[in-house]
Amino acid sequence: MKTERVYKHYYFIIQEERIIMGKTLVAYFSASATTARVAKELAQAAGADIYEIRPAVPYTDADLNWMDKKSRSSVEMNDRSSRPALADRDADIASYDTILLGFPIWWYVAPTIINSFLESYDFSGKKIVLFATSGGSGFGKTVDGLKPSVAADTVIVEGKLLNGRQTAESLKAWVETVL
Repeated sequence: MKTERVYKHYYFIIQEERIIMGKTLVAYFSASATTARVAKELAQAAGADIYEIRPAVPYTDADLNWMDKKSRSSVEMNDRSSRPALADRDADIASYDTILLGFPIWWYVAPTIINSFLESYDFSGKKIVLFATSGGSGFGKTVDGLKPSVAADTVIVEGKLLNGRQTAESLKAWVETVL
């Protein structure tokens, strides 16, 4: 009987920890697989579910040529009202308390497909923690650019640039600071 009491005690601690931590989703958009790699490592380190934000029309290398002012990414980023269509709307956002939202930094902000994603779901009362990959620029005014795409009671937190190789330990330690 003592073993059963100990087991029940640990069970309640685990349940209480889950309630405190809530359920977490790593949602990400990746144009060239860099952010996808980081998102998968982050989801594993955080014990979170994962969801890929995909455009209805995948980006080609020509679309991503930021040196070409007529490339798809350049046109979208020069028109902040641009909302690229999503391939699906299958994310079960209602089931999560916290969303770790990842993307590559384009022109010092999130790609406009992130606005498309945020405007496609109800994030009321949720916490969104941003993470990004970048070839050199920081978050800039990313939070300001995303806030109008969610409900007023949604908390968006500038998280961290996750460039280069990340260890599972460093990712887990970071996640513990933002959840």
